[in-house]
Amino acid sequence: MSRIRIIGGAWRSRLIDVRTVKGLRPTPDRVRETLFNWLGQELDGKTCLDLFAGSGVLGFEAASRGAAGVTMIEQDAVALAALQANAKTLQATCVQLVRGDALNFARSTKQTFDVIFVDPPYRAGWIERIAPLLPGLLADGGLAYVEAEHKIDNIDRLTRIKHGTAGQVYYHLFARAE
Repeated sequence: MSRIRIIGGAWRSRLIDVRTVKGLRPTPDRVRETLFNWLGQELDGKTCLDLFAGSGVLGFEAASRGAAGVTMIEQDAVALAALQANAKTLQATCVQLVRGDALNFARSTKQTFDVIFVDPPYRAGWIERIAPLLPGLLADGGLAYVEAEHKIDNIDRLTRIKHGTAGQVYYHLFARAE
């Protein structure tokens, strides 16, 4: 087990526990800092979806910065147990944890979200499978953050508005195409 620090908002500097789970690699501090500069430091009133929650650091960062609701989807029982413990410790009442498959959730939910975080395990084909569903999950004016092991130039019906790299991490911000 390791720990990772929340970098902004009400829970700034608080540590959350991260379990050792195959394929789980928390988004690095530098990338999270850039992401939340792109999104704006405050997410007051926004609804967020963390499709591959893993460590939960992206969702907890959003909640720390005032998101009205954060839905975290995680399939792995060990990772989910850590998310539950961290949510309890932080008293994160705006966080909803769902154990399940991200693809099944994305196909079945009727809810739309202001911010969607997509940071799946690498080299498993998740981005290609989930990308077609993202436009339908985005609320008007919503943004989708996608992290991958490679650069993503486009996603159908979305426009890449920002992107960067940090080591082997490629990160992108998409909005609905006009």
